[in-house]
Amino acid sequence: MAEELTVWLRNALQSSLDGYALAIGATSRGNASNPVPDDPGKAPQFRKLAEAVLHGRKVVSTYNFVLLGVLLLFTLWHWGEKLVLRKIWRDARKSTKRDKSADETWSSSSSTIEGTATPPDASRNKVDGVDETSPLLSTRPSRRRSTGLWKPYHLLKAFLQYQPPAVPIINKALPTNAVSLLVFAFAALNFCYNFYDMTPELMYIFSFADRCGLIFSANLPLLYLLAAKNQPLKFLTGYSYESLNIFHRRVGELLCLEAFMHLAGMFIFWFFALRKVGFTLARFILNKLVILGILAFLSYQILYFTSLGSFRKRMYEVFLALHIFFQVAGLAFLWFHFHTARPYVGASVVIFLIDRVVFRLWLKATTRPATLTILEDGETVLIAANWHTSTRQSALMPKSMKHGWKPNDHVFITVPVLSRKHALQAHPFTIFSAAPNIHTNEDGAHAWFSLLIRAQGNGGFTRQLLNYARSHRSANIRLDGPYGCSHALNMLRASNTAVVIAGGSGIAVAYPLLYALLCPTTSPSADIESGSKSRTVKLLWITHEASHHSWIPENKWEELVEWGLEAHTPAATAVAGRPDVRSSLRSMIDGGRTGVVVSGPDGLVRDVRNTIAGLLCTGKDVKLQVEKFGW
Repeated sequence: MAEELTVWLRNALQSSLDGYALAIGATSRGNASNPVPDDPGKAPQFRKLAEAVLHGRKVVSTYNFVLLGVLLLFTLWHWGEKLVLRKIWRDARKSTKRDKSADETWSSSSSTIEGTATPPDASRNKVDGVDETSPLLSTRPSRRRSTGLWKPYHLLKAFLQYQPPAVPIINKALPTNAVSLLVFAFAALNFCYNFYDMTPELMYIFSFADRCGLIFSANLPLLYLLAAKNQPLKFLTGYSYESLNIFHRRVGELLCLEAFMHLAGMFIFWFFALRKVGFTLARFILNKLVILGILAFLSYQILYFTSLGSFRKRMYEVFLALHIFFQVAGLAFLWFHFHTARPYVGASVVIFLIDRVVFRLWLKATTRPATLTILEDGETVLIAANWHTSTRQSALMPKSMKHGWKPNDHVFITVPVLSRKHALQAHPFTIFSAAPNIHTNEDGAHAWFSLLIRAQGNGGFTRQLLNYARSHRSANIRLDGPYGCSHALNMLRASNTAVVIAGGSGIAVAYPLLYALLCPTTSPSADIESGSKSRTVKLLWITHEASHHSWIPENKWEELVEWGLEAHTPAATAVAGRPDVRSSLRSMIDGGRTGVVVSGPDGLVRDVRNTIAGLLCTGKDVKLQVEKFGW
């Protein structure tokens, strides 16, 4: 019976796309030397194995429904938080307008009745310790939470915000504890599906390997959805693709592990079952089913290793080319490898084509003439363009650059004139200029667009762009965008104190935010009547060289300061070393509701995160948003 069992499994494997069905009741293909029973599926061992495989498929079929349930929870959380922030902001605006109206009324009455003297009963204007010198957003003192009662809550918030140091030796940067817990929960969910109701016997290794392959396939649409630049997750969760990129990488790593366990399980199955009946390793590997599986496995493993930060930072252009080629190859091999993967492969292809072709190459692409200027430091290129925005846009159509952008958005730029390969590459950069005020009139507004690009490396896109700008003053650029989310701006607008911290070229993130917060007429949703008086806005900008301060023209600095910006610019780190960011940040937080946005190197981001974590332990009302690309 053991020989019949292994021969039947060998023939089941050879049956290509229908092999895993185990062909209960089907006629097996035998030969004279190795006879096979007419219906090997009647053997109890085979029936149990077939039931295990079919049961595994039923279990995995529920996986995506569980993911949808988790997504629903995050959606409810996001929209609840968004409504709360909007209510706080609207209440603050109403309070500001009410206080301003009261001031105007008092000023008018005093000029006609009491003259210009101080009001005779100034104490009547004080309510619970609040007078005309109090901040406009805090007309009522905030209630101090009991430290003892709320201490566990504060400690939990601080723990989730804390970012551990990098992994020693390999210097691998770690995310915050909150992100790590989410990644751990996702991995635990998948491992539960791997081992749920799995019989711990060697003969069921075939069933385990089959389930690993199914879980790999079930995660494919999620992998491509998280990588897509245009996706519904931004609307549902409030986070754009760059914020979710870390989860895209973790899903990719999980898929590589699932693929490895699937392949290893099948080889173990060959070693303990097929090999004993003369099914050689060469014959096993050269089977069409196995060849396609190995090619798909290699495609995704190459994708993983070329996506590592050490490779990506050194050869970004190669990473982009290989990423596109091998993901297409992997999907093709997987489609022909086994029929149960085809629905997931089809969904992934649809996501990929809609994002790449429909949105990025058609709906959101635009070409503009731009000027190239090398700034004072000699290593930075300022790309500038301008055009009149259009307000003629359907609510169902995505917004492109010709319709303007929002503060803190970024764009993918292609400069075809550099070389043929650069005509096919798109590189992301934060939009340095302030967002156009498209709400001022029905015909749109004029957009002044600029990008701040620091040259990196010796032969990449940024270095070649710098070399080209040395001899050319203009070029046609292709723009794909805008992309991003407004969570950081909404958080700052709902704060009493808005703190923006930038390291080096992180000022490209900071400036549009500061402009939107301070300019009295940025949009109808801004504080048009009260300007920047409704909150305190502070900036901490850390630069490596003093010449970097020229990235923002002097008249723009004066404009921001005139509107109320408190700017802190320590001496350049090349001269004075790194400043004490933690002490500086603590001194910038005055109390009340505080929002902090940071953009810069990993070390700066970690210092800010952990400083905020320390403040949360003491019960401070502080929120943090990190603006940093995830690739």
